[in-house]
Amino acid sequence: MFPEANKFYSYEDCKATADWLLAQTDVRPTVGIVCGSGLGGLADMLKDQVAFNYKDIPNFPQSTVHGHAGRLVFGTLKGRPCVCMQGRFHLYEGYPIQKITLPMRIFKLLGVETVMLTNAAGGLNQDFKVGDIMIIKDHLNMPGFAGNNPLAGPNDDRFGVRFPCMSDAYDRELQQLAMDVGQELGYGDFLKEGVYCVLGGPSFETIAECRMLHKLGADAVGMSTAHEVIVARHCGMRVFALSLITNQAVMDYDSEEKANHEEVLQTGKQRAEQLERLVFTMVTKIEHNNNYA
Repeated sequence: MFPEANKFYSYEDCKATADWLLAQTDVRPTVGIVCGSGLGGLADMLKDQVAFNYKDIPNFPQSTVHGHAGRLVFGTLKGRPCVCMQGRFHLYEGYPIQKITLPMRIFKLLGVETVMLTNAAGGLNQDFKVGDIMIIKDHLNMPGFAGNNPLAGPNDDRFGVRFPCMSDAYDRELQQLAMDVGQELGYGDFLKEGVYCVLGGPSFETIAECRMLHKLGADAVGMSTAHEVIVARHCGMRVFALSLITNQAVMDYDSEEKANHEEVLQTGKQRAEQLERLVFTMVTKIEHNNNYA
């Protein structure tokens, strides 16, 4: 299914894809947005859209998950040039990790300076409720502990350094901006912050795994985002990320609850508009406030 499973994407490969895209649109995006499960509506807010199906873009992976559309959309948000991934790629689809994160490098070569990522996640923090939006302040990269890191293999200094720092992965100014915008929009009750833990999936976590991750300091758990963050930071882009808490992780053996993907998409529908408005408003503020630019 993936003959190129061990293929490393060179700088030249990424540049060829970026150049192909730039030749077909006048938009020169400075903000890149990645839409999580059920959150593809962000792309629909873009004006003057130029959209590409993933399958038509040279070297680009294709999304295989229900709830992920599989389009790259260029356009503007209040005049701010953006590019939006409607649908992302996951380890559980069988992709090599370098392919999952390839779009981040293409973003960089398109001229993107700030990446905003969204995902659906399970809540581990007992104070979180389904429908809460969590600003990610840090992550636990479990596949990375096991040696599956998107930066493994040869390093190209044109992208970034061999050993990039991750203690400042999530931009603090953008976190503060999100809090400020959230208060303005009246989202204070359901806007939280916390640590995101990534696992490989596709099976949801066992009760023992949820308990372990919670003890390790994770507030939410999911199957994406951290890989992209690592690659985005490696090549010098600023990063902001949000989790929509779509289900409460089961921590109790007496519980009758079970995690399921339909529940994830349903919660996404209910809270998606508010999450989209938060991101939309932040994008317009990044432009108008030089402190954040």
